[in-house]
Amino acid sequence: MIEVGSHQSVMQEQVIHHLALRPGGLYVDGTYGRGGHAAAILDALDETAQVWLVDRDPEAIAIARDRHANDSRCHICQANFSELGDRLRAAQLEGHVNGILLDLGVSSPQLDQANRGFSFMRAGPLDMRMDNTQGETAAQWLAHVDERALVGVLREYGEERYAKRIAAAICQARNEGDLPEDTLALAKLIATAVPRSEPGKHPATRSFQAIRIFINGELEALDALLGDVCALLAPEGRLVVISFHSLEDRRVKRFIQRNSQVGDLPPGAGMVPPEKRPRLRRIGRAYRPDPEETVTNPRARSAVLRVAERLS
Repeated sequence: MIEVGSHQSVMQEQVIHHLALRPGGLYVDGTYGRGGHAAAILDALDETAQVWLVDRDPEAIAIARDRHANDSRCHICQANFSELGDRLRAAQLEGHVNGILLDLGVSSPQLDQANRGFSFMRAGPLDMRMDNTQGETAAQWLAHVDERALVGVLREYGEERYAKRIAAAICQARNEGDLPEDTLALAKLIATAVPRSEPGKHPATRSFQAIRIFINGELEALDALLGDVCALLAPEGRLVVISFHSLEDRRVKRFIQRNSQVGDLPPGAGMVPPEKRPRLRRIGRAYRPDPEETVTNPRARSAVLRVAERLS
């Protein structure tokens, strides 16, 4: 496994295997992060290949430029998932991509940097933006969000059973002029509102996940990219997705199911018209990391990898 700094890329060997790399192919790493997967992909390709290195995080893009700016195979692109289809179409690459890799969620380096505001274990500003050059921070949103809307976010994106209690505590603190100003203070406030926490899990885990997903529009962006995948992939091109929580994984699973089945047809329809034919072939089911990997890289424990192949 390639290590980039202190960061270990999750399920790297399985990713490379399931991408079924062609030496001169065109590949998109949609979540460059700290570059472990990208380095392994590039090592398997020849000088005629093309690799798009994509991330919405400016720090990740800076690292990609530092490492790969002189590699003629690499196209480095700062973009949200929701923009990626348009970027590839503009480059006239629709229908030519041999593989798309997505490693979803927040990366270990982002969690480790207190100033990014993702972690409830480190004191930092309540930011939580993947692209910290634009958009509303978590602190700015919490300063005005309606209590009912906050309950909805905690329930939908965090599957938090105590959403009402947590939202009430946050809004009460705000009304009293005591809204938390950093991550540790928010985590402490949430913990006081949770009567019973899950064993082995910090009581603020689900709330931090929910706020982060909402602030970054992560699920909407994923849906937008999945909607473009079938058109972007070449015949026999592969989609490989690593998810870390059920909200992402369900979307990926249902997308693959929908597009690997024959569309609804009336009785006696006969031959299946082209628009109703499956567009994808599911490769296996849900893959999990090897036990050895979860020992050396605890972040991998919740990872789920799904694979689909574009039909001709």
